[in-house]
Parts: sequence; structure tokens; C-alpha cells
Amino acid sequence: MKHFSPTLLVLALLTLAGCRGMTSTKPPIHPNLNMDFSERFEEQEANPLFADNSAQRPLVAGTVARGFLRANVALEFGRTESGTYVDEIPVDVTRAFMERGQERYNIYCTPCHGEAGDGLGVIMTGNYGYVPAPTYHSEYLRGVEDGYLYEVIANGVRSMPAYGFHIPVEDRWAIVAYVRALQRSQYADATDVPADILQNISTPNTGITQ
Repeated sequence: MKHFSPTLLVLALLTLAGCRGMTSTKPPIHPNLNMDFSERFEEQEANPLFADNSAQRPLVAGTVARGFLRANVALEFGRTESGTYVDEIPVDVTRAFMERGQERYNIYCTPCHGEAGDGLGVIMTGNYGYVPAPTYHSEYLRGVEDGYLYEVIANGVRSMPAYGFHIPVEDRWAIVAYVRALQRSQYADATDVPADILQNISTPNTGITQ
């Protein structure tokens, strides 16, 4: 470096400084112009490229968008292949599944149907002018198919709105499971209680130790 000419260094710096801020009247170099100047159309505009002169193209017949294939009729619609309601929930009902149903029920259903499913939610008892919600403990609703309850959650019925846009498929079935638990809780008998717990209930605690 000690032999490097100061004059050359100064010239190099001046050259670099002279390049800053320079503008060119020449057009920029574009190796591929296709994406820079491609014609585009907004939805519902006319496009002469197609025979129907429409820029908005219909879906290809027989295709389904990824994630929207609903091949399992029982799971997605609560119905059999023949169109009747399924009698039972088409997924395994576990404790975690039931607890999920309780959580979702408390969020979406209790305002009208109440925590016990008796139709005495805060909206129904607050004199807000709503059509009274039915109790789940009627003979009719205890006898309907699980698929019917699922469809009511998804699509609504009479004055009840549809919750299909808010509650995913699995959560709808979880709510159905919890509704069945609520119904059973109001009509339980001794056979519904585990033997060890039933024994404690049947044998009063007198407080006497031996």
C-alpha cells in the first residue's frame, strides 16, 4: 500500500463520486417484458380473449377447491347416503371431545338455551322480545336423531340462526354430544351412575368411625 499512488486514489474517488446522481434518458433494460406489460382484467369486466367475452371465468366442472371436499356425507351433513338423518354421532365421543362440546355450548348456546338446556338462557329470561327457545328435555327433542341436532346447529331452524359459519364441523358434533349429556342428566337413573359412586350415595355417611 505504501507504493500506491495518491494521485490514482484521488482519481478513483472522483470517478466514483461523478457517478452518483446521474440520470439517463434511455429506457431501462428489461430482459423479459411479458410480466411488465401483461394485460389484466378486473372481475366482471369484458375480455375479448374468451368466447363469452367475460373476464371472470367459471370454475372448471367437477373440481373442488382444496380443503372444501365434503365427501363424508354423514360427517359434513349429518345425513346418510339416502338423505335421512344419522342416528348417532359419526365420530368417537371421548372425554376431551365432550369437554370441547361443553366449552363451545357455553359460548354459543347458553345465551338462549341456558346452562342446563332448559331454554332459560339470559336472552330468554330478560324480556327482550325473542321467540322462546325450546327445552332440550322435551320428549320430542330427546327422541330426534343426532343428525337432526347437527343440522339445526349448522343451518338453523325457524327463528334460530345458522351457526355453520361460526362453528366448525367437529365442534358441531361436540355440541351435539354435550346436548345429549345434558338430556341424560335430567333423566338419569341408578344404572347411569358408576358402581363405586352409587355405593357411596346409597350408603349414607353417619360420621361414625369404627
